[in-house]
Amino acid sequence: MPDAAVAVFGAPGFWWLAATIAVAGIVRGFTGFGTALIFVPVAGMFLPPAQVVATITLTGVASTAALVPRAWRQSDLREVGLLVIAALPTIPLGLWLMEALDALTVRWVVTVVAGGTLAALIAGWRYHGRMRLPGLLAVGATAGAIGGMTGLTGPAVILFYLAGQAAAQAVRANTIVFLAALDLVIVANLLLSGAVGWSVFLLAAALAVPYFFTTMIGQSLFHPGRERFYRSAAFGVIGLAVVSGMPIW
Repeated sequence: MPDAAVAVFGAPGFWWLAATIAVAGIVRGFTGFGTALIFVPVAGMFLPPAQVVATITLTGVASTAALVPRAWRQSDLREVGLLVIAALPTIPLGLWLMEALDALTVRWVVTVVAGGTLAALIAGWRYHGRMRLPGLLAVGATAGAIGGMTGLTGPAVILFYLAGQAAAQAVRANTIVFLAALDLVIVANLLLSGAVGWSVFLLAAALAVPYFFTTMIGQSLFHPGRERFYRSAAFGVIGLAVVSGMPIW
């Protein structure tokens, strides 16, 4: 078997990771979110934090590549630029924390962030204030720090920016472009620092295959009249991933 295949399929817990990303794809397909909240807690049981962050961000780049061209045309590039500028200094901070802390502590941070986000979503909590410049910068900085440390780039955007009063289409387009940029910057930082090798690209590419197909399946299963059911199912899957990925097991 070629060395590349051995590196991928011989990765710790590969088939668990493939099954998890496949389930995450279905959830992403019919809800539009949840991939990192499902994958990161489980991946932390098998991979060191740097590989978890690199794998989920690379998979995120692959999954959003098809969405970016349209989102780019619909987005407010000035606003996205502000979010990226705010995230740039905090991404290295998050990566530094990831490397400075032991893997067990990082897994607990993942559990708290993912569990807290899930609790807020279930409770229906959202930030309903007007998102002005300080708020935008805070969202970008928070997403950068948490994303660099754990790979969970979405919670700050989901709970704060997406709940603003701006037009939903524009906000979602901004979010797609911003998170794609965030993923690229995180991966570049990891590679330049030597925290991960190029083999992580092979792992991410292998996981992107089931993720792509199950995302399409989830999208085809979506029916507007059953949105409440889909969200309940998604919350259940995310909750199972958070609980199963807790460091107490």
